[in-house]
Amino acid sequence: MSDRLRVVFAGTPEFAVPCLEACRAAAGVELVAVYTQPDRPAGRGRRPAISAVKRVALTSGWVIEQPESLKTAAAQQRLRELAPDLLVVVAYGLILPRAVLAVPRLGCWNVHASLLPRWRGAAPIQRALLAGDAETGVCLMRMEAGLDTGPVLLTRRTPIAADDTGGRLHDRLAALGAVVLGEGLARVTRGEALAARPQPDVGITYAHKLDKAEAALDFGEPAAALARKVRAFDPWPVAEAVLAGERLRVWAAVALAGRADAAPGTLLGAGRDGLDLATGDGILRITRVQRAGGRPVPVADFLNARPSLRSRA
Repeated sequence: MSDRLRVVFAGTPEFAVPCLEACRAAAGVELVAVYTQPDRPAGRGRRPAISAVKRVALTSGWVIEQPESLKTAAAQQRLRELAPDLLVVVAYGLILPRAVLAVPRLGCWNVHASLLPRWRGAAPIQRALLAGDAETGVCLMRMEAGLDTGPVLLTRRTPIAADDTGGRLHDRLAALGAVVLGEGLARVTRGEALAARPQPDVGITYAHKLDKAEAALDFGEPAAALARKVRAFDPWPVAEAVLAGERLRVWAAVALAGRADAAPGTLLGAGRDGLDLATGDGILRITRVQRAGGRPVPVADFLNARPSLRSRA
């Protein structure tokens, strides 16, 4: 019998791929199966699309499992047949019942993109940006029945830069997640015990799933909050606003110092540097937009198509 650590990996989106690669690279680890969500219709043609994790698994020859649910007796029996020592879960998207959590000899690990207990839940990256957090990170957590409530095994931190977008922070945290998972696997395969630190009862916040309706910019809010929303919602769902009678997607914006003696949403100026709008507190300068059916462009290019707006500069 092999003395390698038998690992089952469960993940679905691009965020999970670096952690899957960390399992591949870990010495003393045998990746016995990869779980990912079933293929879903996507795009205009609504054709079944495979997940980012499945795409990697197919090229690597790993056993792939795609149950609709882990609550059925058949799905749980299949996991028991794989006899994992450890189940690693990264943005899988399916609930793990208690019966599943009890299968692996060493339990189940989860890589979560926040500094727990802050931002438990579905959208921790965007919620940290929206809140103006100064830092975030990843936690390697031992899973239990509650939502991201398990004890933390390892943590890595990273500052949130003033120009970080949801996409940029996503990629950095995905890479950090692979680092923290790789360290955890290395230590366990060396026979070390990871200290499990219970999460404190204070500082708990929940990162609720993003809703596309949140993308609409409300110019009654402060300019700083609107600029954070633009960054947080890049690349999805992308902030939107009606400017000079046209609905635009807003890809980049900055908050300017100063006050505007005008109603929120009033266009104060339009020039190569951007579109300046009054807000509930301060001025928001929008610098990159996308028209319906078009591509994202600097505001200077947008004004070439709407030259009448320049008179407001």
